[in-house]
Amino acid sequence: MNIMVVSRIQVNSEIGHGAIKGRGTPVNPPNRFERAHGEAFDDGWDLPKEDATKPQTMLIRDATRSIITRNDSPDIAFGQSVNPYRGCEHGCIYCFARPSHAYLGFSAGLDFETKIVFKPEAPRLLEKELSRAGYKPAVIVLGSNTDPYQPVERTLGLTRAILEVLEKFGNPVGIVTKSAGVLRDADILARMASKRLARVFISVTTLDPTLARTLEPRAASPARRLSVIRELSAQGIPVGVMASPMIPGVNDAEMESIVEAAAKAGARSAHTTLVRLPHELAPLFVDWLEKHLPGRASHVLSLIRQSRGGKLNDPDFHSRFTGSGPYVEMLHQRFARAVKQFGLEGGNAVLDCSQFAVPRATPAAGQLSLF
Repeated sequence: MNIMVVSRIQVNSEIGHGAIKGRGTPVNPPNRFERAHGEAFDDGWDLPKEDATKPQTMLIRDATRSIITRNDSPDIAFGQSVNPYRGCEHGCIYCFARPSHAYLGFSAGLDFETKIVFKPEAPRLLEKELSRAGYKPAVIVLGSNTDPYQPVERTLGLTRAILEVLEKFGNPVGIVTKSAGVLRDADILARMASKRLARVFISVTTLDPTLARTLEPRAASPARRLSVIRELSAQGIPVGVMASPMIPGVNDAEMESIVEAAAKAGARSAHTTLVRLPHELAPLFVDWLEKHLPGRASHVLSLIRQSRGGKLNDPDFHSRFTGSGPYVEMLHQRFARAVKQFGLEGGNAVLDCSQFAVPRATPAAGQLSLF
């Protein structure tokens, strides 16, 4: 993949520094693919660190030649997705996608939320791929890796352009987001939903605004996300809630409250997953716990290990999203009971792939169609 750096920032690479307002983490753990890495140390010079304390977001152009990502994972319900962005400015400390930034040569830490890779050719590439003779219509998911409505979308508008292509082809779409930005595209989504071509899932991790500010510093507030569910539902757009991830000892006590609040706002379905801490994410999350919940850190980590076979992460299919053990079984029972109690579904709204059709080319000006 070819990328062009638009601007540069300097970030700190030592775990243990203080928090940065508006960022999920102030640190950049080493990229697991690099053999050599720098390590911060005190050289005796007490110099100001303005760049490190106020890092700016950097946009990086992605010159990829394909846009649809396909997977055959046995525990993922969709087969193809489109991600217009890599990295996410929301800065969620628990985000399982953080380690994917290593494939770009960046860190899963502060790099992930400040070095945002965008795909300006995404709409054109999508139209090209959907037009191929061998394309088989299937739901395309936006937001499977990073949020398609993160702040930069307000400027670039790539997600909206992608939706315009999907609507033109009649290809169904599923969206996962924790941003109120999705309301901007409610016009397209409502039209598609009327034909059973669209559904939206709003991620609600906590109802506590104070906790949300540290867990997900640049995402919409919990109250705003519930409002988004209400507004989408009022426009006839099937909307569900992702009460995810559940972090034992941090937000799992809110599970029933999240499901109830989402149901009252108009959600039709609910899903949940257990927190995942792959690769570099584990030390980042531990650092966050020690900074923001020092009195609970050891207990939280103990519960996660109990739910992950003694480790902080389980990468195996079928158990990586759900976990295992008595504590997890109790969470599953609670969730199932809440979904039933508040009248929600555990499945997804069925979308219609039969309406897909490649649009006929528009005749050039002054040239009549043969048909």
